[in-house]
Amino acid sequence: MFNNLIFLDNLNYLLILLVFWISFLMIMSMSLIKMNNNFYKLMIFMIFFMNIFLFFSFFVNNYLYFYIFFEMSLIPISYLILGWGYQPERIMSMIYLLFYTLFASLPLLMSFLFMNFFFKSLFMMNFYNFNNSLIYYGLMVAFLVKMPMFLVHMWLPKAHVEAPVSGSMILAAILLKLGGYGILRILKFLLLFKNINLFFMIFSVFGGLLISLNCLRQLDLKMLIAYSSVSHMSMVLGGLFTMTYWGINGSFLMMIGHGLCSSGLFCLANVSYERLFSRSMLINKGLMNFMPSMTLWWFLLCSSNMSAPLSLNLISEIKLINSLMSWFILIFILIFILCFFWASYSFYLYSMSQHGIYYSMIYSFCNNNQREYLIMFFHWFPLNCFFLKMLFMF
Repeated sequence: MFNNLIFLDNLNYLLILLVFWISFLMIMSMSLIKMNNNFYKLMIFMIFFMNIFLFFSFFVNNYLYFYIFFEMSLIPISYLILGWGYQPERIMSMIYLLFYTLFASLPLLMSFLFMNFFFKSLFMMNFYNFNNSLIYYGLMVAFLVKMPMFLVHMWLPKAHVEAPVSGSMILAAILLKLGGYGILRILKFLLLFKNINLFFMIFSVFGGLLISLNCLRQLDLKMLIAYSSVSHMSMVLGGLFTMTYWGINGSFLMMIGHGLCSSGLFCLANVSYERLFSRSMLINKGLMNFMPSMTLWWFLLCSSNMSAPLSLNLISEIKLINSLMSWFILIFILIFILCFFWASYSFYLYSMSQHGIYYSMIYSFCNNNQREYLIMFFHWFPLNCFFLKMLFMF
């Protein structure tokens, strides 16, 4: 479906569905805010506005409109972090989020204005033939920060740690995907800069390897899950820069799968936080004894995070590995080590949280409620259901 202002294809259709699906789960996960009457209706209002901005970011057919809604989505997430964050450091994390994204977005705006001046059009379906490396960097830098790429990723762990559970869910599931969606929409311009693409491909995979090593030394649940998001997005970037069908398709599937899996892991971390009031793995130990009914969901989502079979991440990882090795065969060394550490920190997250002797201040058995089971099921079911509909996903 095409129009001068809006259009719908297989690319933005699934992302729009993901926006509304995650927003529904965000509202379900805000029971503590509702129970404490902590401006619950205002938070619903912010989520509603974020839905509008994200919906039009994926729906518009004009680069300038996309840039406007791309930037407007920062307003509700900043209010969520500042208003419902956990610690006083939330102010600094909000400043990191705003300045990283706004500073990197100025070259993007200048590049779009340049294209409008010379080509008199900003429709996404048109092809603009230019051979200017400055325009290439201007188009890329905002999306690389939004993904985020290694070295420009420091805003993401800070924002995740300080954000409430709904803010972490929308950050991991949707806002990171705006960067990948933007690169997919300007991908036809990148064919002229293949040598630069090869550098970004190798650098992003190597950066993901370093980030996955960093995951193994984290003692904060949300910090580990946030860094794992950076590591997965590095593989997505590598697949996008191959500019092959398998690479692009695998990157898109990884974005969908990671959005569901990472959001579910943040919900699980919040379930533990609401009972223990700590995100430290030194305190969140032995949860198999404390909350045995949630151990299954920890296992299912940690296994999906390491791309185990019957998860959407497995198919996307196979496609990404094939596309990267077809472009540059020696990169298989980095990919092999990266996939090993993906499994390592997923095992580390599961074993450190579920096994061991639980904290001595916990004296009572705590059961879960049906709402939390439903949230986990609605994260896990589409993540593994799409595995059975691969023909549609291709």
